[in-house]
Amino acid sequence: MTAPALDELSVRHAAFEYVRQRADASGGVVTRAELESFIFAGEPIKLIDQSRGIRNPRQLIATLSILSQPKGPYDDDHTEDGLLRYAYRAGPIDSGDNRKLRRAAELGLPLLLLEGIAPSVFVPIAPVFLRRDVPDERYVEVAVDEGLRFVSLSTDETQRSYVERLTKLRLHQPVFRARVIRAYSTQCAMCRLRHADLLDAAHIIPDGRPRGEPVVSNGLSLCKIHHAAYDRNMIGIRPDLVVEVKPNILLEADGPMLRHGIQEMQGRQIVVPSMRGDQPDPARLRERYDEFAAS
Repeated sequence: MTAPALDELSVRHAAFEYVRQRADASGGVVTRAELESFIFAGEPIKLIDQSRGIRNPRQLIATLSILSQPKGPYDDDHTEDGLLRYAYRAGPIDSGDNRKLRRAAELGLPLLLLEGIAPSVFVPIAPVFLRRDVPDERYVEVAVDEGLRFVSLSTDETQRSYVERLTKLRLHQPVFRARVIRAYSTQCAMCRLRHADLLDAAHIIPDGRPRGEPVVSNGLSLCKIHHAAYDRNMIGIRPDLVVEVKPNILLEADGPMLRHGIQEMQGRQIVVPSMRGDQPDPARLRERYDEFAAS
């Protein structure tokens, strides 16, 4: 099959669906092997480059994916408006990888953003768009939500807050979830449920508060029912990692889900990651438990 026979948008949308399905089944991540195994219309099209942070398949006219390797929760390179910045590769701006990158920006084509969280393990964010090409400074702006493509550039604080809020929702939260679930070996810390698509990353200290950063030590891998119960202070976790259920909840009679799903968690010790740095921060647990006890 020759390049012109491939429909540019069809390839991209098929690739996005491919990575979404695999990420849903594995706690929000895809592996390099999976990214290298995508096939469209019988033709292999790798979604990640072997050695570069940009993927420009020969079959497509513009960049298909870009790679980011963050070292911390918020260390993406941001513009002054809260958007992400992706730098050109070395060399002329109108040749090689840079030509296809700029072509994607020119045509407004959707891309796949891969956030590396471990060797050969990535959180896929798709679609993202290159909303502005800045050749003088050798970068493109990346909008991680389609709603940000046409936001006017401004230093207005309300607009900047909107951009940062959407970026956090579409980028930082999926990365936080993937890191937490991976640290907990893809299981609920309370009930040991291992269905990745039913697991969430719960904040110990809520997002937006002091020490509420999206770091693994401020997270717990919880199934959806235990996440909701924890957020609503129906369940608390002591600093010694033992679960407590509110006394009034223990006295309720409301069927097997309440009995087995929540009441039987009383006195259970949660599972924690094997790596010390990923384990729940005792100070955060204490602060959150005190709120639970006082509620």
